[in-house]
Amino acid sequence: MKHIFINGEAKQITCLNISQLIEELNMEGKRFAIELNQIIIPKSNFKQTLIADQDRIEIIHAVGGG
Repeated sequence: MKHIFINGEAKQITCLNISQLIEELNMEGKRFAIELNQIIIPKSNFKQTLIADQDRIEIIHAVGGG
């Protein structure tokens, strides 16, 4: 079990990588960006980007408008 922060909120997860976290949060197919410890992670790197204890993750949701 890892203790991380998502958008400033403490969470406990068992996910190994960003891809698994996205699945656990039911965010597949949605428009968003991920920042891990102040570094933006491209979607193509989600599976390779491991999550460690105490990581800080920010999820930025895209909002359409006009």
